[in-house]
This record gives sequence, structure tokens and C-alpha cells, in this order.
Amino acid sequence: MDHALPTPIAPATPEDAGPIVLALPKGRILSELGPVLTRAGVVPAADYADESSRRLRFPTEDPALDVIRVRSFDVATFVAHGAAQIGICGADVLMEFDYAEIYAPLDLGIGRCRVSIAEPVVTQPDDPTRWSRVTVATKYPNIAQRHFATRGVQAEIVHLNGAMELAPSMGLSRLIVDLVQTGSTLKANGLRETEVIAHITSRLVVNRTALKTRPEAIGAWIARFRAALAGRDAR
Repeated sequence: MDHALPTPIAPATPEDAGPIVLALPKGRILSELGPVLTRAGVVPAADYADESSRRLRFPTEDPALDVIRVRSFDVATFVAHGAAQIGICGADVLMEFDYAEIYAPLDLGIGRCRVSIAEPVVTQPDDPTRWSRVTVATKYPNIAQRHFATRGVQAEIVHLNGAMELAPSMGLSRLIVDLVQTGSTLKANGLRETEVIAHITSRLVVNRTALKTRPEAIGAWIARFRAALAGRDAR
């Protein structure tokens, strides 16, 4: 007896390759993001905004979308490597890593702050135009080195992930380059903001390969966020 061969299963198309993953940053941006996400139709499980929740990946009311919650610095890495197809992160992260794999189609206009240079209020008088090198404590080594290099100054980086404001008083560095919102933390630690390198807002970011392989799905989410911004601006 002849046995009929099983009907081959068609390979999954990119559009059938599982839910789109949206990477969101932990921390203060989540509260500002809430209204934008709601207008865009992103309604994650209730505990996604609970910092004490052990979960890191959350379903949403849309079965074609999941949300992951990661450190703000890691959003760009998840998107650049395709682990998440879209994400939201600050322009500071994009400046620091400068991933070619990332496309940032929308400025969300939230999370406003700045990347700035600060130094102790009490410092020895000096002319920065005569510097050839300077020690800088920062979590933004690439931004700091590029900025000082444009002035012919070699930035010797002390790479810290936090407590930057302590570095000058503890003899680790002359300056710091850090994210500043109100400047109150600088003031409380005897520092003053001397220069703004860049003004920062949060951006919608997209993996370029995902945009090519899943254009309808990714394009639809870009359109939703664009409409959400238009709705906010119309108020």
C-alpha cells in the first residue's frame, strides 16, 4: 500500500513569527509614558509598572504585542540585536551607543533632561581652552570623549554607573558628565553645571531589519504612536 506523504507545513512568514516585543525603560520614564501608551493602544498587564514585580516580560491586551521592562541603557541593545523589535529610550542612550541597526522615527517629547558637564563649585581658577587632557567621571564615555575631542582635549574616563557627583570630591576626576534634570543633586553635592552637551527627550526606536521583514506590523505601531502624539498635541 502506498503511503501518502504528509502535507508539508508552510514555513512561518515574518508576520506570523510571534508577537512584536516593545522594550520599555524602568524608572521615572514609565509614569510619563503611561498616557502615551494608552493613546497608542498599549495596555500591558497591571504589574508592568510595579517596580517590585519579578516579571520582566508582560502580555498586553493585544495578543500581537508583548512588553519587556529593562534598564533604560539596555533598551537600545535589545532593539539593536533584534530581541525587541521596537522600544522607547532616551536620546542620550542613542548618542552613547550609536547603533547602526536602530532607526528612531519619533521624538515622544517626554523625559526631558540634558547631558551636561559639571564641576565643583569651589575649584582652582583655570582656563579650559588650555587643557590638553582632563579626567571625567561618567557613564557616557563615548559622548564625553567625542565632546572633548572636538576641542582637542583628551578625556581620561573614569567609568561609573552611579554616584557620579562624588567623583570630584573624592579625587577620582576633575569633572563629571551626567544626565541632569533639575540640577538639585548637583547642588546638594557642591557641583555646578558648566555646559550642556545635549538636550534629551525619549524616542521611539525600531530595529531596521524588523522594519524590513515585518513592515506592516512595525509600520502600524509607528503610526499608532504618531497618532498618540498628535492626540496629545491637539489637547
